[in-house]
Amino acid sequence: MTDATLRTVEIERTGLGRYRATNVRGGTLNMGSGSDSEFTPVELLLTAIAGCTASDVDHITVKRAEPESFTVAMRADKIRDDSGNHLTDIAVTFHITFPDGEAGDAARAVLPRAVAQSHDRLCTVTRTIELGTPIQNHIAEPS
Repeated sequence: MTDATLRTVEIERTGLGRYRATNVRGGTLNMGSGSDSEFTPVELLLTAIAGCTASDVDHITVKRAEPESFTVAMRADKIRDDSGNHLTDIAVTFHITFPDGEAGDAARAVLPRAVAQSHDRLCTVTRTIELGTPIQNHIAEPS
């Protein structure tokens, strides 16, 4: 891996069921177990999907017109079956309006293609989940 392709975050325990994620730029995000207002890891996964695809669609459509409103809603069912805990029926719904006129018409026209491109090729998060990339767990030796 090179510095251009490597992505990292570090998670630190801040209390029982509470953690702080830190990225290489110093940004932090607190998460919890769902007993308070902090996002759970599952909600962060849904947020990552929505954020990734929203960014793709925004960058494509804004070349035609600035949206008047732009919201992406995520939903999924968390189930437990013979495969263990996982999400099913993951759905992304875009609620985007563009202004009247030629520029808005151009943005509306490209919107379906932008959503499809994000899903099929551009969104790293969605592509990784759909491709089913294996995850390796390691336990570091105590220092």
